[in-house]
Amino acid sequence: MAILEPVKPTILAVRIIANVDRGFAEKLGLADDQRSLGLITCDIDDSLYVSLDDATKYAEVDVVYAKSFYAGSGYPSGPLSGEIIGMLAGPTPAEVRAGVDAAISYAEEEAWFYSADEAGELNFFAHLISSTGSYLSAAAGIPQGEPLAYLIAPPLEATYALDLAVKAADVSVREYYAPPSETNFAGGLLTGSQSACRAACAAFQDGVLEVAANPKRL
Repeated sequence: MAILEPVKPTILAVRIIANVDRGFAEKLGLADDQRSLGLITCDIDDSLYVSLDDATKYAEVDVVYAKSFYAGSGYPSGPLSGEIIGMLAGPTPAEVRAGVDAAISYAEEEAWFYSADEAGELNFFAHLISSTGSYLSAAAGIPQGEPLAYLIAPPLEATYALDLAVKAADVSVREYYAPPSETNFAGGLLTGSQSACRAACAAFQDGVLEVAANPKRL
């Protein structure tokens, strides 16, 4: 594998529940008008997180559940479990299907990790979101539609590269994912103008690549 080669996610399983049992819906925390539910599993968690957010811009859906699985996709509970499960809720099966389709499309065409070494063992996510949906805007505490730099890497690489990203552009850290996460990564959500977020993504990438090339250099 070459350095900066895309590491693309795979959608593993999808189902739509057209009319959720109302007792179960209460346990899921669904609103009265959220009658339908879409379920998605994927082998890369951050790819699905940003894809679920993107879905909220194209359909009348909300991300009502999204969780990473412990230890990552290398230790799944089953062949279709992957690294994450996401749930989109909406008023009708058609809206939920539109949201699921949008999420799948974004995951397969946009939301990629990249390799930082030739062995393909050190991967990172430096993803520019030009306009946030309802899910990530709430997570970052920003108005919907604002830009976001979504930055993820292994723990040391992420910590070092996040500092570089903040210093490289007029951005602020809105969310910090301290190591270890469920999948033993780390990272953060940075906000600013679109150009600033793009510069932060580039600086983060450079930092990860630097550590990968010279891990013990002081």
